[in-house]
Amino acid sequence: MPATFDIVLYGATGYTGQLVAEYLAAHYVGDGAPTWAMAGRSKDKLASVRDAIGAPQDTPLIVADAADPASLRAMVDQAKLVITTVGPYQIYGSDLVAACAASGTDYMDLCGEPIWLKQMIDRHEAAAKASGARIMFSCGFDSVPFELGAFFVQEEARRVFGAPAPRVKGRVRDLSWKFSGGTSASARVTFEAVARDLSLVPILKDPFAFTPGFEGPKQPRGNKPVFEEDLQSWSAPFAMAILNTRNVHRSNMLMGFPYGREFVYDEMVLTGAGDEGQANAKLVMAANSEKTGPEALKPGDGPSKEERDNGRYDLLYVATAPDGRQVRAAVKGDLDPGYASTAKIISECAICLLRDTPDVPAGLWTPGAAMQHRLIKRLVDHAGLRFEVEARA
Repeated sequence: MPATFDIVLYGATGYTGQLVAEYLAAHYVGDGAPTWAMAGRSKDKLASVRDAIGAPQDTPLIVADAADPASLRAMVDQAKLVITTVGPYQIYGSDLVAACAASGTDYMDLCGEPIWLKQMIDRHEAAAKASGARIMFSCGFDSVPFELGAFFVQEEARRVFGAPAPRVKGRVRDLSWKFSGGTSASARVTFEAVARDLSLVPILKDPFAFTPGFEGPKQPRGNKPVFEEDLQSWSAPFAMAILNTRNVHRSNMLMGFPYGREFVYDEMVLTGAGDEGQANAKLVMAANSEKTGPEALKPGDGPSKEERDNGRYDLLYVATAPDGRQVRAAVKGDLDPGYASTAKIISECAICLLRDTPDVPAGLWTPGAAMQHRLIKRLVDHAGLRFEVEARA
């Protein structure tokens, strides 16, 4: 039976889900727009969000609940693609992935939970390929700009060096945002799961946890401040690196190892030179632990519209050839990354898959590996991202 809607947004009454709904309602209406519906546990709350964001009165509303797998299956059967913002995914997401993989419905989420992602990859790859489903995790700020930043700088490295760079650094130069309540909750739930089951620890330690059957070279641990001579700056650990680095390695594998099988990649936060840079690096380490502590935001909490609009990010990518030559590139975003930019990114990932890359084969993908240049173009044209080559040496 053909799907009723191009996109069903599950979790539309949550903080991030409402931003996604608002974006779709503002940018994809009228003739030729994809058909979409809002889904969640309460029809009354869905109607109230629909009215609050100015979506058309006839926007379809679907009642579905993670605690009721039959309702999830009924929702999935109506969609070509499901976007879900309902996390932590290890608590609320498994049945939905299973339903999409079984039914051939495309799936996208905002997951930043490495253990759950590893479990989903192992569990559903074969079913998705059999049904025709394209399943994509981490379709927001984690990890799309990072995954595509590595792809973009490697494309330039190939032009300049004649070969991909065996070493790429991802460095956060500027990040103005408020850490997501949902992200904090996901991190806490992950730590609690590991405390209950110590056999999960190796997944968090393995940079190739998302590349079944492939183990690459030793990777930098990125767990303490270091001074980087080539960048003339101190670097501090980056809270999202544990997810992003694994997604970048998975991308490399899914594309057939265009970065090589000896590829080394890490992510850190640049904190400046001298004593001040070193002190800043220590402050970043302290701040990382606070983001998942008792004072962290709760799910559903988030910044004001003014804070979202005034957010930004600037990511540096440094590709180094074996002879020491470098190519440097940047990925920049014009809004708060955790919410406003993420809402645009996942929306445009969905439109890109349906409209620009319908030929992507079935299976469990990273969005960057699946959609590559066409996703970069769509994010530049519609989502406020910029991809720039800064230096070739």
